[in-house]
Amino acid sequence: MKTKITGRVWKYGDDVNTDVIFAGKYTYSISDPVEMAQHALEDLDPTFAQRVRPGDIIVAGKNWGCGSSREQAVICLKQAGVAAIVARSFARIYFRNCINHALPIVTCDAVDGVESGEELTIDFAAGTVTTPGGVYTFPPFSPEVLEILEDGGLIPHARKQLGIGE
Repeated sequence: MKTKITGRVWKYGDDVNTDVIFAGKYTYSISDPVEMAQHALEDLDPTFAQRVRPGDIIVAGKNWGCGSSREQAVICLKQAGVAAIVARSFARIYFRNCINHALPIVTCDAVDGVESGEELTIDFAAGTVTTPGGVYTFPPFSPEVLEILEDGGLIPHARKQLGIGE
C-alpha cells in the first residue's frame, strides 16, 4: 500500500447503503469482480462506472456502507479503481469488509472541504487528508490493519502468516 495517494474526488452524502453501492438484485447473479464494477453505484450515480478512473477517491458523509453486510459493495468499488474511501463515519461491517479486501478507508470530516472533481491527498503515515478547503486529520491505522492492507487483504494476510501459498 502506498503511504500517500492523490486522487480525483467523487462526493456523496450521508447514509449511502450497500444496496445503492451494489444493488441487491445482482448479489446472487454476478460473481465476477470485473462485472461487479460495471454496476458500482448505478442507482446513486448512473455514470460512475463509466467515468471512474483508477486512483479516484470517494468522499462521503456519515454512515457510508450501512445496510446489509454485502461484501460486493466493497469489491465493486475496488475493482472499479477506487483507491480509498474517506467518510465522516462508516457502518461497522462495511468498515471491516474494506479492511478484509484491502480498500483503505479513512474516517474524518474531509467531506466539508472538497467537491466532486477536485483532488485530495491522503497521507496514511501522517494521518492527514489535504483538500482544497483544508487539512483534516484521522487516527492512524494500527500495525495489524496496515499489515492486512499491505498484504492485499485478510485472506492473503492469513495465508502469509500461516505460510500457505496461493
